[in-house]
Amino acid sequence: MEAVGAGEEEDEDEWLVQSLSLYKDLHTFELQAPTRVIEWARGSRVCVAGYGQSGGQEILQLVPPPTLQAKETQGLCPERDFKVECGGFSNRPVYSLKHVPDTSLLVTSGPPDSSLQVWQVSAEDSDVIKSVSAIPTENGTGQPWAKIATISARAPWVLHGSRLNSVQITEVESRKNVYTAASRNSEELSGLAFLDCNTLLLCCAKGQLCLADVRQPQSPLEAASLPSAPCGERWCMGVGRGPPGSDSSSQPVACLSSGGHLTLTDVRKTSESLAAAKCRVSSPRSGAEFLCVSWAPALEGCLAVSGFDGTVHVYDVRRWDGSGREAEPLFVHKGHAFGGPGGSAGPPLVTVHTWHPQKPRTLLSAASDGSLHVWDWVQPCGKCG
Repeated sequence: MEAVGAGEEEDEDEWLVQSLSLYKDLHTFELQAPTRVIEWARGSRVCVAGYGQSGGQEILQLVPPPTLQAKETQGLCPERDFKVECGGFSNRPVYSLKHVPDTSLLVTSGPPDSSLQVWQVSAEDSDVIKSVSAIPTENGTGQPWAKIATISARAPWVLHGSRLNSVQITEVESRKNVYTAASRNSEELSGLAFLDCNTLLLCCAKGQLCLADVRQPQSPLEAASLPSAPCGERWCMGVGRGPPGSDSSSQPVACLSSGGHLTLTDVRKTSESLAAAKCRVSSPRSGAEFLCVSWAPALEGCLAVSGFDGTVHVYDVRRWDGSGREAEPLFVHKGHAFGGPGGSAGPPLVTVHTWHPQKPRTLLSAASDGSLHVWDWVQPCGKCG
């Protein structure tokens, strides 16, 4: 173990002291390998998977800490508050993992090609997650790994693709092709999402958004560039929920760049900016491997940003305008920044985060050192939510 400098020790001690008042709950778990995927599955279970380049990669289903369901403040809790319920091994890195709603199936993707792997989470009398099938893609060899999204509105579907001209929908259980996008544009995708069972939203890495309709497979896809998107930066997106009772046409979209720029738009007119801001990040990143932006599902006007360093920033976007100036974070989770070995390897980098689907201020985050945190911050009076 490498020695930690006095200044680093003081910073860590200061953060731990502050944690007692800033957090309603804070739980940690140390994984055997770093993960870049966190997915909520059936029964509020959490699925994670390793992304290393050598050996078998674990896919685990975890039971979250039971104290998350308690109403009173719990404070800092022991490391092993998560319980491993079942698991399996993938012979390739897992860069994306999605639970198929209303089933016990998982779909994963990762290098070296754009094919998908389908997994079965076994019944209660077994602790095995087993591989059941693969979904190959035409000309998938040599292509970037596929971005994926799932839905079960009509049948268990997976939306997948690595480039704009390779987007398709496949029925998970039968592996039947349901939809293939019509496009000659080979721009690399950074994300995709179902808005509903008929409408798709695609995000290109260079900062373009594209709407597609499953009912019109022959209509060519047209990608619209984000307003005032800086050249040379890579982008990702997060799709939020519209107001209660609204349809998919009013869903907000947040686009985040590797330079820390955030642009808010609406699926009804993706070429127009509703608001813009600059994230308060330590330094912009040349790549976008771990960039992540997501809307709070149960907290109006809030989104979280990670992938620049060992922190997760939460913002209230309701006061943003079109100026693009630096925004003040509502809350910053710094726990991962103090958990790594330091030294030549550098501090840990947050690889992914996600919101709890029902608890308004509860998030999960993972980092490159294998740490997994679930946290719920104390909300000062007069702030978001």
